Amino acid sequence: MKLDPPAIERAFSRAASHYAEHAFLQREVESRLLERVHALKPQAECILDIGAGDGFGALALRRLYPKAQIIAADLSAQMCLAAKKKCSWWRPHRVVRASMDALPFADGGFDLVYSSLALQWSQDLPNTAHELRRVLAPGGRLLLTTLGPDTLKELRAAWAEVDQGAHVHVFIDMHDVGDALLRAGFKDPVMDVERITLQYTDARRLMRDLKGIGAHNAHAERRRSLTGKRQFTSMLSAYETHRRDGLLPASYEIVYAQALGPEPGQPIKEGGQSVARIPVGAIRRIKR
Repeated sequence: MKLDPPAIERAFSRAASHYAEHAFLQREVESRLLERVHALKPQAECILDIGAGDGFGALALRRLYPKAQIIAADLSAQMCLAAKKKCSWWRPHRVVRASMDALPFADGGFDLVYSSLALQWSQDLPNTAHELRRVLAPGGRLLLTTLGPDTLKELRAAWAEVDQGAHVHVFIDMHDVGDALLRAGFKDPVMDVERITLQYTDARRLMRDLKGIGAHNAHAERRRSLTGKRQFTSMLSAYETHRRDGLLPASYEIVYAQALGPEPGQPIKEGGQSVARIPVGAIRRIKR
């Protein structure tokens, strides 16, 4: 699926000032990911938080790693400003505006690369996986969450009753994420999935929450004109078929991934070819 990165940036920048009011799912998922970081507690002097949003995760990572250098990166300029406001005055973390598809950091610079619910906005998953591996130090650890294809399945089904347009973001299957990490050269990737269902009294509230966190449909071929009132009303009516016990469900498939950075000299897949990088100092000279 081809995405529209400028539209993604605009949506999240518009949402930055009120993001926390609607981001209860994002907070819950990030808290669960942080629990995994705490359980593993990998050694880390340099940490990168990709898709850091308003800085909630970076601040929590600072509490776990008070002496580490932490960089919070996000595509949205306004989200970066919000993240800066959350910086600890005692040990502030750096905030950098950056795309996960082209990270402005040196190779192997981070012991821990962390990302919560951002990978689904990647324009090019194989390239993003390559970038994550590139900036991760040998033996470093990657920990991330993203959203799987069952996310918002009720909303997608309701829109499908109205027309065939692209109204809901298409999310990546867990196995495709794992395959991308393997192809990028990550070592020992581990994938698992959880399902969380939020409940709403009406679908309009769900739509407000999605808009409030900046989660707009960013498909490059999406309809650019406003959705007509009749179509929207028809979608709401179709969504009502999912009502159970007086409430409407909104399903989320949460994909977790962790992996290790390859050691120097380990073959890495690039463009379908195996590439081995060996430090010059590790090559013994042959005496003749």
